[in-house]
Amino acid sequence: MISAQNKKILRKLSMSYRPLFQIGKDGLSYNMIKSLNDSLEAHELVKCSLLKTSPIDVREAAIECSSQTHSEIIHIVGRTFVLYRRSKENKLGLKK
Repeated sequence: MISAQNKKILRKLSMSYRPLFQIGKDGLSYNMIKSLNDSLEAHELVKCSLLKTSPIDVREAAIECSSQTHSEIIHIVGRTFVLYRRSKENKLGLKK
């Protein structure tokens, strides 16, 4: 579980990020979850956006992605959500 202060820092950081993933009409697939998992290990903080053609709601997508990748939802705004998972190298340098 991430602290409220760290969540605030991550939210601030994510503002300048562009979405790495777009969830479209196919919804969430195994390959997308796999590449999201790899991206979380590489970047720790990943922003995703839902297209209007997406069959699922943004909250459903965020919860599903979070549970499948063992990450935490940092922020949900509009059709965009941000996930965080600490990597082995702790690239962002956040304390537990």
